[in-house]
Amino acid sequence: MDSRVEVTDIKMPFFSMVWFMVKWAVASIPAIIILWFLFMLFGGLMGGFSRY
Repeated sequence: MDSRVEVTDIKMPFFSMVWFMVKWAVASIPAIIILWFLFMLFGGLMGGFSRY
């Protein structure tokens, strides 16, 4: 059985949307720090395996 849903409109006040985007941006900061740490760890490991 195949059922499809299509969203055509979202009614949201402007300042509520702005506040949601601010919270989204603030919540992304720890994720960026964790990803940066993982990339540095991976880069350090790959750099340690190189002969140069």
